[in-house]
Amino acid sequence: MPMERAEIIALFQVGVRAADPGAAVERALAAHPLSTGGRLVVLALGKAGLSMMRAALAVLSPPAQALVVTNHENAGDLPGARVLAAGHPVPDENGLRAGQQVLQMLAQAGANDTVLVLVSGGGSALLPAPVPGLTLADKAAVNELLLGAGLDITEMNAVRQHLSALKGGGLLRAAAPARVTALILSDVIGDDLRVIASGPTVAPIRPRAQVVAGLKERGLWARLPAAARAALERPEAEEPLPAATNRLIGSNRMSLDAMAGAAPEARILSDALTGDVAEAAQAICDAAASTPRGTGLLALFGGETTVHLHGTGQGGRNQELALRVAQGLSAALPPDRGWRFLSGGTDGRDGPTDAAGGVTDPHTINRITAAGGDLQALLANNDSYHALGLSGDLLRIGATGTNVADLQVLSLDP
Repeated sequence: MPMERAEIIALFQVGVRAADPGAAVERALAAHPLSTGGRLVVLALGKAGLSMMRAALAVLSPPAQALVVTNHENAGDLPGARVLAAGHPVPDENGLRAGQQVLQMLAQAGANDTVLVLVSGGGSALLPAPVPGLTLADKAAVNELLLGAGLDITEMNAVRQHLSALKGGGLLRAAAPARVTALILSDVIGDDLRVIASGPTVAPIRPRAQVVAGLKERGLWARLPAAARAALERPEAEEPLPAATNRLIGSNRMSLDAMAGAAPEARILSDALTGDVAEAAQAICDAAASTPRGTGLLALFGGETTVHLHGTGQGGRNQELALRVAQGLSAALPPDRGWRFLSGGTDGRDGPTDAAGGVTDPHTINRITAAGGDLQALLANNDSYHALGLSGDLLRIGATGTNVADLQVLSLDP
């Protein structure tokens, strides 16, 4: 049976709940209790930091220190821990101060101490700790350049790791000689631990020489701030990276499986919907167009697309994907064949907006036009937020406290 808008949103929420960070932390600590002989230090980094810390404090002995660094939307008071709010997706001064406090806290850890690190998506931008010679403004300029160039999360974090004192294993060096265990909630497709939050407890994605070569190949090298270029040209550290225990405790695929369990007729068509948002939209439209009349379809997708910024509009990858799918399906399907499509970020925020994404249907384009909007101009200006605002199709669910990338639902009538 085809799903209506409210049912699609409810199915998306099943995926969000399946990524509940607190429950994941509780399961992990129950299965692998921490062995602590000295002081226990707990550090939570990322959009799910507050929920993960709350769960950890509920099952652990009171730690010597507990610190959460999360985004403003998810921040709040938590007895037993300090909570610091910082900017995302663009690093800010709050994040810079948080990075300094994290480094100071880790410097106090000794050989008999244990550092538990709770990692979730967003930690990379939330915790800027520029290497010597680099300023926060330099790091922000690098972020904006990489985002605007359409680099995927792996490519972006490969660069950012070498500009930070905490990323790409930097946290391990800062905490040495203490023992480090990390519980990691994945917001990247493929669950590469080096990519999640720029890998604070694992080795870098690529050595600096490869990062430099890649930036030159894309024509981005000369556009980087001079201080960033100088940092990337420094020699690699000679000392081996300290060891750590890293455990993956949640992922996009787990959310997709939960959604499929809640809707037995659903099919997971892709758990790696990545790449350019226009190409991803075309793949979704092709799946719908190839479904014969008389046959319905409930398709699930998970991933994280990229947007090439050409304009100055407001929006995010999920909003643009929902809008492009609406455009494509309106052209590819008969006007009397119903469909609904949702694309949303599991963290509840898509780009620098208050929306998680969008929910579109066969009437979306007409509603935009009727409200005075020019679809082509809005798309050319990357202004999906205002386009979906005109049609009443923005998906607003508020901050969720978790982040396992994006989920999509396509419901096609027979």
